[in-house]
Amino acid sequence: MSLISNRKVSHIEAVLSGEANAREVSAGFERVRFEHCALPELDLADIDLSTIFLGKRLRRPFLISSMTGGHAHAATINAVLAQAAQILGIALGVGSQRLALSGGGLDGTDRSLRQLAPDVLLFGNVGAAQLREFDLDAMRRAVDMIDADALIIHLNPLQEALQARGDTRWSGLLARLESLCGALPVPVIVKEVGFGISVPVARRLADCGVAAIDVAGAGGTSWSAVEGRLAGDSGQAALAEIYRDWGIPTATALREINEALPQLPLIGSGGIRHGLDAAKALRLGAQLVGQAGPLLRAAIEGLEPLLAHFALLEQGLRLACFATGSPDLAALRRVRLLNEPR
Repeated sequence: MSLISNRKVSHIEAVLSGEANAREVSAGFERVRFEHCALPELDLADIDLSTIFLGKRLRRPFLISSMTGGHAHAATINAVLAQAAQILGIALGVGSQRLALSGGGLDGTDRSLRQLAPDVLLFGNVGAAQLREFDLDAMRRAVDMIDADALIIHLNPLQEALQARGDTRWSGLLARLESLCGALPVPVIVKEVGFGISVPVARRLADCGVAAIDVAGAGGTSWSAVEGRLAGDSGQAALAEIYRDWGIPTATALREINEALPQLPLIGSGGIRHGLDAAKALRLGAQLVGQAGPLLRAAIEGLEPLLAHFALLEQGLRLACFATGSPDLAALRRVRLLNEPR
């Protein structure tokens, strides 16, 4: 358990270093262009940014993506994140609960989060590789310990393969996931960690009962690069570097899955830099837009810097709605695009 905790601290340090991002692949949003509306016929302040996700209304379409599970500073960071989520009316995902389920300490993943954020859409989080390690009762505990509205199962096979002592036993996990979806009392969300989800995989996930997918595409933090920084030898570090830019760009994953499975709720995360990227993600099919690394940097500084970050994110999204003549997000999703991302 101490090994897991130490690794989580090293992961966060790698993300904060700014040296673990993709380099030669982008999230793809720079190739998406909205048709400009020179006569919007609406007032900027009146634009409605609210959305409904998994039956719950949010005041803004933002998700604080999972990032802080299993280390000593998680409780402090999670408290700041929860306060911000409550103030802003957005969704919050906790980091991996593996350590907590193993008896290694809650580290901020307990009912105190719900006390700080009684009204938010709150997501638990367990890795798919742990579906062998934990039974259904453990998964129910993951939900109950934070009073979660849904449980995220994260997919990270490439990261595990590049990680010292990573779990590379991935056969049979789909059947376990299907059993979980059928038995858990809350919806199951599946997300990648930064390499994207393809249409064939999305179909399999939808068929087994997954309620929503976070595409978590390439273009932001590269967990290959993160593991390369943590590698114990030069050969493993070099191998990880080869895969720094691996994955499906976020814009591509959103567009393709939305076209193939238009009824499946999607979250767009991975390389979301600002509010205009958020607007493009929503246009391509996302119901929520997630960030992790940029929020972590702000949250470490405190609540006010985190709220200031979200204010800029919202301003960028609101401007995109205004400049396309979109009074709400439903209208934004119908705006003509001048080209399509590939």
